[in-house]
Amino acid sequence: MKGLTSFFDRMVQRYLPDAFLFAIILTFIVFILGMGVTGSTAIEMTQYWGDGFWNLLAFAMQMSLIVITGYILANTPLVKRLLAKISTLANSPGQAIILVTFVAAIACLINYGFGLVVGALLAIHVAKRVPSVDYRLLMASAYSGFLLWHGGLSGSIPLLIATPDHFLQDTIGVVPVTETLFSGFNIFIVVTLLITLPLLNRFLMKSRDPLNNTDASTWKSEDTEPEEEAPVKEEMTPAERLENSQILSLLIGIMGLAFIIYHFTQNGFDLNINIVNFIFLFLGIIFHKTPRRFLISVTGAVKNVGGIIIQFPFYAGIMGMMVASGLSQEMSMWFVSISTEYTLPLFTFISAGIVNFFVPSGGGQWAVQGPIMIPAALEIGADTAKTAMAVAWGDAWTNMIQPFWALPLLAIAGLKVRDIMGFCVMILLYSFIPISIGLLFF
Repeated sequence: MKGLTSFFDRMVQRYLPDAFLFAIILTFIVFILGMGVTGSTAIEMTQYWGDGFWNLLAFAMQMSLIVITGYILANTPLVKRLLAKISTLANSPGQAIILVTFVAAIACLINYGFGLVVGALLAIHVAKRVPSVDYRLLMASAYSGFLLWHGGLSGSIPLLIATPDHFLQDTIGVVPVTETLFSGFNIFIVVTLLITLPLLNRFLMKSRDPLNNTDASTWKSEDTEPEEEAPVKEEMTPAERLENSQILSLLIGIMGLAFIIYHFTQNGFDLNINIVNFIFLFLGIIFHKTPRRFLISVTGAVKNVGGIIIQFPFYAGIMGMMVASGLSQEMSMWFVSISTEYTLPLFTFISAGIVNFFVPSGGGQWAVQGPIMIPAALEIGADTAKTAMAVAWGDAWTNMIQPFWALPLLAIAGLKVRDIMGFCVMILLYSFIPISIGLLFF
């Protein structure tokens, strides 16, 4: 295990490019595959790429805000004290790894955006308390919690097919979450990963090779700490008094809290990405107390979202080529062709993991694979609910080595994708086992 961990860490450190270059390389791979597999011309592939390029703008803004608002909230005195209190549960590097993995996994089961931010922020506080912990592995542990998101309360596929009038309702009807999220196979996978992932990451700490350590192995405060706030002047202009007014922050904060209460009253526990951002934003405004302190924190936060802003359009272009050329359909149909009633969920999971490299969005991937896998399941008599969840778990599985979703966490952590990806490869290889067992035998 030590040799394997060191090998992947060494290979990733040496050969994995920056996340932006990774997106460019994927673009060329899909471009060439589209021509070779589907017969599309270079002009057509270029058209598919350009047409899809801006299709993730709204989502890119959501993910940018999850980083910004999470950073703002985390740097309020109240939340700093809370995270510091939780971090006291870790007194050694091993305990630090276990704590961060477990908390991040629980948070991702509640909501994926919430989990990404909470895991990264807690990891920073734990690194302050236990500076001897490998910071790269600690952040990889925080990211490993994201593996569980699609089996939890914000899983886009099980929630979508449980909603009336979803686009496959005429084929499978409305599938209640008791058959997906709360099914025996999904509970087995979630519980197994929840228990074993912290232990795996703890084991990776022992297996890593100290010779592979880089500067990123040690937490550096300058990469994650906000700028110091200038002292408030005794004599202020009217404009400066407004900037330092606690009343204004309190009033707009109360208005935000009123909407949050209204949202949950009307929609139940609907913790979507927009309401998570809304909660983070207005709690940040209230806890910073004055607009001036809030805006200082905003200034520190926005420098972390450059990678998201510039890279997500390239992934949208990749998704455009995958869907419009029919390449994603060709990949999915090949796995259907070799499946039986018993093995279809497993092969669906594997195919979804491959497609996820190029369509790294749960909802987007379901729109691509759902219309292929569900009719196939009905035709050969496979469990449709399990097949749908197989797509969900495939999407979550290869997120471990797809930089798309790691970008928010890396932005908060002040790391590059190569810093954590060697460990994430080991997490990917291990997690294949419990997910496959759940899909095959439960």
